Amino acid sequence: MKKTKLALIMGLSVGVFFTSCSSENEQIKEPDAILQYSDNPGLKPVPQEVVDAAAKLELNVDHIRYDNFYFPDGTSEVRLFLEEDVVMTEQELFTLADAKDENQSGRQYSTNSLVSQGRNISIIGYTGGGGYGLSSKEQTALQWAVANYNRLSGVSISFTLTFGTDYSDKDMVVYRNPNQSGSGGSAGFPSGGLPYKWVQIYGLSGYTTNVNEHVITHEIGHSVGFRHTDWFSRQSCGQNTNEGTAGVGANHVSGTPTGYDPTSVMLACFSSNEDGEFNGNDITALQNMY
Repeated sequence: MKKTKLALIMGLSVGVFFTSCSSENEQIKEPDAILQYSDNPGLKPVPQEVVDAAAKLELNVDHIRYDNFYFPDGTSEVRLFLEEDVVMTEQELFTLADAKDENQSGRQYSTNSLVSQGRNISIIGYTGGGGYGLSSKEQTALQWAVANYNRLSGVSISFTLTFGTDYSDKDMVVYRNPNQSGSGGSAGFPSGGLPYKWVQIYGLSGYTTNVNEHVITHEIGHSVGFRHTDWFSRQSCGQNTNEGTAGVGANHVSGTPTGYDPTSVMLACFSSNEDGEFNGNDITALQNMY
């Protein structure tokens, strides 16, 4: 059976944003090809204080660069990209590093990176122009993804979904990024009791609605506090790379496996035949978190 594995994303608290990357030419190998990260050059040199702050958070410092981050209206700003798929502003990085100094247990993210219990999250599927609006298939996939969360019993958070272009008062915005190469999605972790607002998908038009549903469900998962279930190895991507212990992924959720879980919707990479649904451990984790 042919499987094409593609990278998904995670995030950290205080608005940290993670974006997935893949090879520029999307070269696919048989039978279990993996789309590798592109090696884009940085826009300016990385100062040592940035490297030191990333190291303090136990993030991989081998591939730090500056690059452009795009919003739904097409505007962009320069942000830091770490570990090839972690994105944040300098201030966000320094804030996280300072918080690590204040709490040497390194477990502050397990409380700061959750949505307020019982919150109804307003989520909008962006339908504007400029290539940032969701297609009909992507809109359907978003509806299915939201249903994945709303149908669960024993989970206090819920979602109210609308479609449109005015996202000023919404808790979460799901949109397409036409400037990103490869296929996948991106999101961040919550802060201040709110989910991370910006959820991007890209390069998914050639995949089924179920695969689109899987990617969106995964990215919403990051926005409400999940890290990758294989953050310690990225085994789903055919790698052996630790993403770093800073963040929610380092805090084991009670009742779920501590090792590799091959069917979790929160694996770092996904296949071309995903069904878009939570497995039992994903549901247990949500019930224990919320």
